[in-house]
Parts: sequence; C-alpha cells; structure tokens
Amino acid sequence: MKTFRKELTFHVPTRRGIVNITHEVQAAIKESRIQEGLVLVNPMHITASVFINDHESGLHQDYERWLETLAPEKPYSQYAHNGFEDNADAHLKRTVMGREAVCAITQGKLDFGTWEQIFYYEFDGKRDKRVLIKIIGE
Repeated sequence: MKTFRKELTFHVPTRRGIVNITHEVQAAIKESRIQEGLVLVNPMHITASVFINDHESGLHQDYERWLETLAPEKPYSQYAHNGFEDNADAHLKRTVMGREAVCAITQGKLDFGTWEQIFYYEFDGKRDKRVLIKIIGE
C-alpha cells in the first residue's frame, strides 16, 4: 500500500465562501499515481468544512441562508465563545456541515456520481487556510 500527502492553501477574501476543489483533489490523485484506494480531504482548521454535493449556485445560496438561521453571525454577544474572537458561529456551522470527505478512487479517478463535486466551505475567512489531502491505496 502507498500513501500520499498534499496540502492546499486557500485565502477566501470574505468571511464565508464556497470553493470547488474537485480539480485540485483529482490533480493530487494523478500526482500520487495511486489507481485504487481512498482519498481523505479535510480542512486543517476548525472553522471550515469539506463536503460533497452538486455544483449549483442556488444550492450554495440555500446553504448560506440555512446556516445563518441555525447559527447567525451577529449579534456576536449571543455566543459564550465570543470574546477574544468573534467566530462562534463559524465553529457551529462547521459542526453542521461536517469536517471531511472520504472518496473512493477507481482507475486513478474520483469514483463519483454524476453531479458530485468536492467543496471547501470557509466560515471565518480573510486569511490563509489549509486543506489536507491524504491518499492511500495501490
């Protein structure tokens, strides 16, 4: 069995944003030369998420609206966590959206359904953040 590790760096210029990282993950798989196995993709920060879904702008807007109803950013004073930082909502949104995605690799490619894509979702942006890609297989 072989392993491969790669980090991606993102700088989302706004507090929140969704970035399609499917092509970067597929490029890492190609670079790894692993043909059959699994790829783990996870943010290395507790205020971001990696998830799989459709690449459709209306759906992305729905995520934003829905998450704001569950954990609104403001007022900052509503959260016990806020004090030194004002990102309690980002921690809660990450909990709802999940931490990572694990995907099958078949014949050197992501083994996805028709509309599936991998996304990085930033909840506390405006600074550099890292995403880990870990691939295992043969």
